Amino acid sequence: MTNETVKQYGLNAGAIIVGIASADDFGLAPEGFKPADNLAGCLSVIVLGIHSPPETLLKNSVEYTEIRNEMVKKTKSIAEKVAKQIKGNGFKTKVIGGFSAKGKNGRYYGQISLKHAAELAGLGVMTRNFLLTNREHGNLLWLSAVLTDANLVPDKKVEYSFCHNCNKCVEVCPTKALDNPALFSQKKCYEIVLKQLNGKWIYDCFLCRKVCPYRFGE
Repeated sequence: MTNETVKQYGLNAGAIIVGIASADDFGLAPEGFKPADNLAGCLSVIVLGIHSPPETLLKNSVEYTEIRNEMVKKTKSIAEKVAKQIKGNGFKTKVIGGFSAKGKNGRYYGQISLKHAAELAGLGVMTRNFLLTNREHGNLLWLSAVLTDANLVPDKKVEYSFCHNCNKCVEVCPTKALDNPALFSQKKCYEIVLKQLNGKWIYDCFLCRKVCPYRFGE
């Protein structure tokens, strides 16, 4: 089973971008959130992405949340299809979707950080708003991953950059969650970003995504 085969599995399943990272490159992840903590013997992380339509950012909070949730469900479905094919080749797998989360020290994480996994897999870079941003697709990407014990060749991290001293996201953030360029304050962000409306959780703020000059790519 080659990288090309695995990537074709992802594209055939509906992903628009597919990258591969080595499980060994997650050394900075907190204990419990490394790939091998979620799948014993994990060697490779296959990251899959799809793209929301640009109109997503023109929607109100309820509509934005509905689109986001559908994108997250779709990416997990794509990952499940890829995992099934990899299993057919005799390897172990585990699907990581966007809805799974663990709490630790007042912050919430996915089972692994999909954004950091995508960066390691060469699918983009983390910009000043701490969003994974791709040169072609901007920051409207939704991600999932497949952990596997297959020993695949990792993709190289990309070398392009964005931001260039732009601080629009920092200036617009109502909770100052982006003030520290080295550490995103998820706790501050969650003070307003998640709100209950009619018994459902909605994402009530996505300004950092919306004001980014590179939200649609370069």
